[in-house]
Amino acid sequence: MKSVITGNGSFIPSITIKNSDFSEHQFYDDNKELFTTSNEVIIEKFKSITGIGERRYVKDNINSSDIATIAAQRAIDDSGIDPEELDYIIVAQNFGDVKKGSIQTDILPSLAARVKHNLKIKNSNCVAYDIIFGCPGWLQGVIQAHIYIKSGEAQKCLVIGSETLSRVVDNHDRDSMIFADGAGACIMEAKENSENGILSYAALSDTIEESNYLYFGESNKPNTNEGVRYIKMLGRKIYEYSLNNVPLAMKKALDKSGTPIEEVKKIFIHQANEKMDEAIIKRFFRLYKSQVPENVMPMNIHKLGNSSVATIPTLLDLVLKGKIENHNLNEGDVIILASVGAGMNINAVVYKH
Repeated sequence: MKSVITGNGSFIPSITIKNSDFSEHQFYDDNKELFTTSNEVIIEKFKSITGIGERRYVKDNINSSDIATIAAQRAIDDSGIDPEELDYIIVAQNFGDVKKGSIQTDILPSLAARVKHNLKIKNSNCVAYDIIFGCPGWLQGVIQAHIYIKSGEAQKCLVIGSETLSRVVDNHDRDSMIFADGAGACIMEAKENSENGILSYAALSDTIEESNYLYFGESNKPNTNEGVRYIKMLGRKIYEYSLNNVPLAMKKALDKSGTPIEEVKKIFIHQANEKMDEAIIKRFFRLYKSQVPENVMPMNIHKLGNSSVATIPTLLDLVLKGKIENHNLNEGDVIILASVGAGMNINAVVYKH
């Protein structure tokens, strides 16, 4: 029995925020002191490191559960399944539905319950729940769905990653330029005697020192919305942790699959930081004493920014739909999906398309 992705869908918000839109922002450092460096220099350095030139935000009247529903419906349509036959709806998210103008998280009911309601699914045996695992949440949902399928517990699962990070960022923090909104989804089905599907996976969490690498904190600007907390991160710590551990998790997953490194056609890695992703890929292939193949890593961070749990499913959907230049997948191609996030969680999946 194999776990096969039979449908994909995504939602890319319509509002484009360019780097130049941050030129009038007041950026403060972690000591709540105004940067003396000009915004032009700050933005130029930011782009050279992250690769991000623009990002997408949702409209004011749209919430994370709304775009999750749209991505889900598109995945359902792509697969051709009857949604009433779904055994599980797993929604990866970290901040719930955050209304425009309010930092308060709303996860009652869960986003998965809201998506099931929006899809008008009546089947009581369709279990809907959320998973909070940082940026690797969607991929962890895929792993969970795979385990359900392999155990015989499920035949069809819907896995969604959705986030509206634009509503939890501190506009006075340079890191706010990284984050974006978006949603991606897939349908996973049990297929007997299939050559395709998930071949192996690996996942890990480190929480001794790493559990505070990503956290909620007050605005960098003094005396601003005191008591209100925003997403914050120790960027250098996360960068070092990712470089040291993501390649090892990818290798563990690939070795478990028994697939030679030469057969890996594409690597779909969490779109967090272009230079970091490139360094991770180099280190991964170096573990096999191999050179990085040309065009092995599709990217959309330049236009879409970092939408957390939505980056991989969105990227996968765009490649499958032929919307990423010079990247496509053919029947039988082996790919790796890998993610790191929350400063402490990593996972990787080896999949045969």
